[in-house]
This record gives sequence, structure tokens and C-alpha cells, in this order.
Amino acid sequence: MTNTGMNMRGKITFYEEKNFQGRSYECMNDCSDMSSSLSRSQSCRVESGCFMVYDRNNYMGNQYFMKRGEYSDYMSMMGMRDCIKSCRMIPMHRGQFRMKIYEKENFGGQSHEMMEDCDNVMDRYRMNECQSCNVMDGHWLMYEQPQFRGKMMYMRPGEYRNFMDMGMSGQRFMSMRRITDSC
Repeated sequence: MTNTGMNMRGKITFYEEKNFQGRSYECMNDCSDMSSSLSRSQSCRVESGCFMVYDRNNYMGNQYFMKRGEYSDYMSMMGMRDCIKSCRMIPMHRGQFRMKIYEKENFGGQSHEMMEDCDNVMDRYRMNECQSCNVMDGHWLMYEQPQFRGKMMYMRPGEYRNFMDMGMSGQRFMSMRRITDSC
């Protein structure tokens, strides 16, 4: 495999203990349930690529974005209460980014098409909330608070009619960012 091909793949290694100690589990693609490989994970190393990690199986629960780097104690660094149970590799996207956000579920209410990051939906579009979206191009992170803070949700291309159906009940998204890292 060429170097270019290797750069397109991601690699993350999870460790049972803090500071990269204990048993480890190497992952180079999506993993919906890590419990058969590791009973817990308290540190990790992202050698290449970008990943979303989840504190529940099947890509559910709280989500965290991880790019290339070392996370010697991500439990305290990220304020996590539980360990990582699943992870998803984020494919590198080259090209334009497009997402249409909607004020109400099922693509209702006012809408706006975005091609750039938005640090505050209220300030830019006068929308109190975003309850559905259609991601046409690229991969995005949506945040519950302005300025890319708070809980986040990974959005890949597709239609998202109701965030509550995705286990995000009561969560409002107030800022959006494109995943442009070349990780």
C-alpha cells in the first residue's frame, strides 16, 4: 500500500489504563462494540485519521471528536463519566461542504444552507434552535452551545429528520463546524 493510501486510513489504539498502560485494542475502522476486546478504556492514541468515540455501544451516547494525538487520560480531559464503548472513523472529505439546517423537525420552519462554519445560529440566522438537517456534502460537528462548545454530534451525509429519534432529546444545536482536519 502506498503512503497516500495509508494516509486515507485511520488508526486509533485504546488502552485499558491511563497513560497508555494495560491491554490495548487497535482499531482502523468503525467498531460498534469494543467490550469484547477491552472491558474499559481510559487512554488512547490516534496515530492517523479522525474518529468519533462514543460512551455507549452502537455509536450512541455522548460523542467526542478525536484527531491525531495522544490522550493519556481522556476521562478527566473531556469530563467523561464512562469509558469509550464504540468508535467511528471519519473519512477524509475533499471538496465543498454543504448542509441545510431547519428550525423544526421534519425539515420544517425556517431553513438556511451553510457551506462554512457557524459559531452562533442565533446571531447569524436568528434561529432559536435547529431540530433537523440535511447534510449534502462533507462531514460536520454540531454543538449544543455557541462557539463550538458543549455536547456534540457527528453528522455525515444524509437526512436527519428529528434529532430526538437519534437519542438527542431535549438537545438544541447552536453552532456547526466542518470537519476539515487532514488528521
